[in-house]
Amino acid sequence: MRAPPLDTPRLTLRAHIAADFEDSFAMWSDPRTVRFIGGTPSTRDRAWARLLSFGGLWPLLGFGYWAVRERATGNYVGEVGFADFHRGTDPAFDGEPEMGWVLNAAVHGRGYASEAVAAALAWADAALPHPRVVCMIDPANAASINVARKAGFADWAATHFQNDPCLLFQRPRLR
Repeated sequence: MRAPPLDTPRLTLRAHIAADFEDSFAMWSDPRTVRFIGGTPSTRDRAWARLLSFGGLWPLLGFGYWAVRERATGNYVGEVGFADFHRGTDPAFDGEPEMGWVLNAAVHGRGYASEAVAAALAWADAALPHPRVVCMIDPANAASINVARKAGFADWAATHFQNDPCLLFQRPRLR
């Protein structure tokens, strides 16, 4: 299985391809982008491994991440989708789709995250059998918390991941 293409009024969500690497690496190596996602800019090899994993999620799990580009310009906006990273948190959600989104810092504040998240969740509501989707957000990331709540995620738990505090949110499937 491969990521099905999704379109919104301003964005195209599609499967990652090797040609996305430089754009993805530039995004993940920007300190502004990773400020609330571990805080450490990505190396080239880590960015390449991430891109490869995006391709592997779909055939293994039936869900995964999309590359997001502006429809009008083709510019790389970011990545949105679902994974099961077996994080081992308490409370646990291993085996359930964990939604994530990361956007190029140059497009923050334009509503692209909400637009891409809504499209991906509409797909998940129709395609996934899981009763809910979860997401994990740094407590200081007010923008992502707003995106999650706007998309219907509700507060679930406060916990830690890799010794850092995080908030867990959940959203029931709406199908």
